[in-house]
Amino acid sequence: MPWSDKSIKRINNTATGLSIIILLFVVFMRKIHLDLSMDFSFLPKVYSTLNTICAIVLISAYIQIRKGNIQNHKKLMTTAIIISFVFLLCYVLYHITSEEVKFCGTGAIRIFYFVLLISHIVLSGISFPFILFTYIRGLTDQVQRHKRMAKIIFPIWLYICMSGPLCYILIYPCIGK
Repeated sequence: MPWSDKSIKRINNTATGLSIIILLFVVFMRKIHLDLSMDFSFLPKVYSTLNTICAIVLISAYIQIRKGNIQNHKKLMTTAIIISFVFLLCYVLYHITSEEVKFCGTGAIRIFYFVLLISHIVLSGISFPFILFTYIRGLTDQVQRHKRMAKIIFPIWLYICMSGPLCYILIYPCIGK
């Protein structure tokens, strides 16, 4: 079924609004603290695992599209979007309910950690709308626009999905200190 210009415009407007709301919420979430009388300290393991799974799904989707299997590629990309959305929910819930963990490493590992963390955070914030719009371009059969965007955003999204769990592994020894 071909997508009408009106439908595509409505989807794009919704994605733009969603991107703005989510980015503003994530930027200001450190100012929000909810005391839900529950321990959410398990969530970093969950969202790090989700990021790892998302990286595997992204690689699988890339392999499928290289093989020309568009339907499997679409299913895998939809799965990656869903995983990323669940990740975002877990990430935000953890950060609005839990104390910040300070990195306890010293020397070169400290520099490496902060370079990795800052690049992860900055790329996550910048790439979110592009990931969403690349997905929409594929969903709405705007194949050429989708391909152009995907060539740029895919490696960034994959880096984000891999660097997040690495940050967690590096900060893990600091939890509870």
